[in-house]
Amino acid sequence: MLDKLSGVFAPRPSSGPHKLRESLPIILFIRNRLKYALTYDEAKKIVMQRLIKVDNKVRTDLTFPAGFMDVISIEKTSENFRLVYDVKGRFAVHRITAEEATYKLCKVTKQCTGPKGVPYISTHDGRTIRYPDPLIKVNDTVQVNTQTGKIMDFIKFEGGNLAMVTGGHNIGRVGQIINVEKHPGSFHIVHVKDSLGHSFATR
Repeated sequence: MLDKLSGVFAPRPSSGPHKLRESLPIILFIRNRLKYALTYDEAKKIVMQRLIKVDNKVRTDLTFPAGFMDVISIEKTSENFRLVYDVKGRFAVHRITAEEATYKLCKVTKQCTGPKGVPYISTHDGRTIRYPDPLIKVNDTVQVNTQTGKIMDFIKFEGGNLAMVTGGHNIGRVGQIINVEKHPGSFHIVHVKDSLGHSFATR
């Protein structure tokens, strides 16, 4: 995405919902991917007109970190994109419909009980959702409405379901979970089979 000849410096993502190494500043998406701006200043003018939404919130910070599964909407052109990985671990431009843009999938990273015994879960994009369905556990996937932030549905982390690898050597590979080897005190190994019939193991 970044050109080798365009200098050694690149925009650093601000602190936000995604990790520094797993995010993409909005400016790179507008300028280098969609080519809607030629320069930093042009991109800034687009953003400051409040035209860009990430997960249904207007973002005016050029270096706001957009990450995996985020929905980027440009209302003026009525375009919606979802950030997903390609098989080389880069962010791909995946166009989606307006209907698809109303929700996103989030991986549950933590499940806790807060003050006064209120149960809550944390997701990979920094959301905290209170009073979730008691069946939701860590590593499951929840479908979150981007307007209300409420959980619409959830998918269990178990054999037979589709999974996408979001880090490591197999990043971006999609396949069906065959089984999960549990190793208490160590990393669980997940066996996945992709649509071409290739099987691989990942954690």
